[in-house]
Amino acid sequence: MKLLYISMTMVALSVMGEVCSTCGLPNDLCVCGEIEKEQQRIRIRLETRKFGRSNTVVDGMEDKITKIADIAQKLKNYCACGGTSKNGQIMLQGDHRDRVREFLIKKMGYPEENIELQ
Repeated sequence: MKLLYISMTMVALSVMGEVCSTCGLPNDLCVCGEIEKEQQRIRIRLETRKFGRSNTVVDGMEDKITKIADIAQKLKNYCACGGTSKNGQIMLQGDHRDRVREFLIKKMGYPEENIELQ
């Protein structure tokens, strides 16, 4: 009898689907990601490194919320440049401030007013 009860519980859980741990809604209805995007303040700036090389630095994204390594990979492909993600920052080789801003707004869905160019 006990074994039957456990199997029925597992069937009920699998039918319910995955539930977001933050808001308690099913994952297909969860809006936590969109709310967190609106709360982030992203800064895009240009730094000059050794020998006059320029780097575009994107910071202000929280690593716990967004997967910075995935966004860095997409930005490197979009801008056709090299780069890395370290310490909560994305560093791209060259001056790509306008392209990064355009990518974050149009492709990733970040609000325009939350992105600051320096």
